[in-house]
Amino acid sequence: MFKLHFCSLVSILVVSGLANSSPALIPSAPQLAASSYILVDADSGKVIVESNASQRLPPASLTKMMTGYITSSEIARQTISPEDMVPISVKAWQMSGSRMFIREGTNVPVRELLKGVIVQSGNDASVALAEFIAGDEIAFSEIMNQQAQLLGMTQTDFKNSTGWPAEGHLTTAKDLSILATRLIADFPDHYTLYSQKEFTYNNITQLNRNGLLWRDSTVDGLKTGKTEEAGYCLVASAKKNGMRLISVVMGAKSERSREQETQKLLSYGFRYYETHTLYEIGQVVNSSQLWAGLEKNIDLVLEQDIILTIPRGERDLLEVSIDVDKEIVAPITAGQAYGVLNIKKDNELLVQSSIVAAKDIDSAGFFLRIWDFIILFFRGLLGLG
Repeated sequence: MFKLHFCSLVSILVVSGLANSSPALIPSAPQLAASSYILVDADSGKVIVESNASQRLPPASLTKMMTGYITSSEIARQTISPEDMVPISVKAWQMSGSRMFIREGTNVPVRELLKGVIVQSGNDASVALAEFIAGDEIAFSEIMNQQAQLLGMTQTDFKNSTGWPAEGHLTTAKDLSILATRLIADFPDHYTLYSQKEFTYNNITQLNRNGLLWRDSTVDGLKTGKTEEAGYCLVASAKKNGMRLISVVMGAKSERSREQETQKLLSYGFRYYETHTLYEIGQVVNSSQLWAGLEKNIDLVLEQDIILTIPRGERDLLEVSIDVDKEIVAPITAGQAYGVLNIKKDNELLVQSSIVAAKDIDSAGFFLRIWDFIILFFRGLLGLG
């Protein structure tokens, strides 16, 4: 367990902890042969490793993660259906590079095109979906940029749906890690497509370009990319013992290299770090005296999960303190904050979260309210508050 302190104006109580705990021995993060990279925990958001993660670079086909995200979003909003038939334009049909091999003048279901984007990295499938959703690819790129801003991808600017080289078509490893995290969390059903190893369309079977799907059983996505300007890129996600990590490697020298460098990141994260859900949303962390209320006590709960990624073996070094308001007086409104929960390690504040009333509590009757106010008055005079 970790150390727990309850703090008011007059008391600090150490409930549990190991006085002889010492920090874990963690080696330096690996240095990768890539232009930019980052490793984050998908649940806590903790950045474990990063290098040039905010450098704006061309993303190549990593762009298609956003095309897939928007398509999944439109399906979830029921503005389109997986069974909708998409007319294939000349532009989509003529796209070069990686393709699904759809034919101009035919109609292809949305669900098949989505597989073509994710598994086969089809430029033709990406353009077909962009035209179907937004009318044309320029309008779709505007939607992509709006969605990027909503997700907090502040250094991203998309010019097309495919990642085809275009001036100003740039993003960062950090922004791509945000997109990957949200894609997994927001559309878990569609995320399973990213682990699909092959897809057959028009009697042509193509393999997923993410070679780690064959080499590493913990990896279940996400996307590769390659152009001459961008180099070899890979966004990968892996899950082991309940811990999910997301890595982004941009500008590697070869297909093999982007996989090797990605495995260095993932191996380092799983070997030396661990993620803990310390508290869950709605969990009661304190029960305090309530004055002038219909109830004598008020339960205080957390308004969000508290998840931490820390060096392996350092959980016993965490110290939790709970600071509660000196006097809590009815009426009470559910969700109103009456204190904070702090988590520190080595005097460094890692988390600070409000603790709030679990439910509404009305004021007591007139005479009980008067009695409680008299008690509070004399407590103040005696310095007992």
